[in-house]
Amino acid sequence: MAFKVIATNKKAYHNYHLAQNWECGIELTGGEVKSIRNGEVNFADSFARVDEEEIYLYNLHINPYMQASYLNQEPTRIRKLLLHKKEIIKVASLINEKALILVPTKIYFNRKGFVKVEIALGKGKKVYDKREDIKKRDIDRDLKRAMNSRRR
Repeated sequence: MAFKVIATNKKAYHNYHLAQNWECGIELTGGEVKSIRNGEVNFADSFARVDEEEIYLYNLHINPYMQASYLNQEPTRIRKLLLHKKEIIKVASLINEKALILVPTKIYFNRKGFVKVEIALGKGKKVYDKREDIKKRDIDRDLKRAMNSRRR
């Protein structure tokens, strides 16, 4: 895949067990697209929710584009995600059935130049799960260092 990742939600990977991913379009204005192109996006506390057979993204902070002046939108406004109706129904049933939540994980430009948001089904991690992940990461890092030092 040839796409340019603009931002990644690292907290989502740390705080949730992520299961299934979907690539969604997002409704934006021109100034917002230019601001995203500059990398001025923040995932802090963002989440997605299904409302009346549509999916909305909440709390995604996109800095106002300075040259857009009076045409700028509110930075944390609610934005509609674009998915096919069948996919939305499937996501809604999974959320209701298994008590999962929708978490945005990445925002990027695809090959055609459209802004896409990757959302994933997530289930919250417990504190001990987070500790296990940190231990595993440390062990992997130590192994890589040992392997690199042996090669020299």
